[in-house]
Amino acid sequence: MALPETIPVRYTEEEAGYVSFRPMVRQTFRLHELLDMVVSVTGKDPARVQQILRSGTVVFHFYRYWWQGFETSETELHPLLASFPDPDPSRVFRAEECTLALIEDSAAPSRLLVEVDRAVVSRTGILRRRSFWDSLLSAAAAGSVGYQGYSYARHGDVYRLELSNEQRASLANAASRAPRNLRRELALIERASRIAFVCPRTKS
Repeated sequence: MALPETIPVRYTEEEAGYVSFRPMVRQTFRLHELLDMVVSVTGKDPARVQQILRSGTVVFHFYRYWWQGFETSETELHPLLASFPDPDPSRVFRAEECTLALIEDSAAPSRLLVEVDRAVVSRTGILRRRSFWDSLLSAAAAGSVGYQGYSYARHGDVYRLELSNEQRASLANAASRAPRNLRRELALIERASRIAFVCPRTKS
């Protein structure tokens, strides 16, 4: 049986592990759109992708999605997964390409403290010539940024910077001078151990 080109999908918010009673939404996904969502959860793991497509349900970004499950063979799935990027450690970190910084603590595995969007924290005011994003990039330039892999959920390559005590203090000081509406959230940098920079993969 040929794989479906479009898949009717239902979804609703999921709260604390339980399906909410909020209205259910119906939407039609193209096969690649459904795969993109599934791969964001599983990575390019054929067995896991097959299992989720067969089960017909997945939780993604606090929503649970349902569809009529269907079977896929490895032969059918391989070219579909090949259309998604692979990790590439040879890709050099380019600060100007990064759009997101994930400030993490020292737990194992790391826990996300705050997600910093370049578009939000790059703004400067009349008396503020340097933005918090500028401070993050200065820390990256002064430190050793290492390649960590490709994030299918965020559609980009991820590079991590381990923070020194001096860098953490400098960023905490910069956070205290950020726009007032951002200071409380950015103050969590005081508990940070590392920063993950996300650089969207551009098509070559």
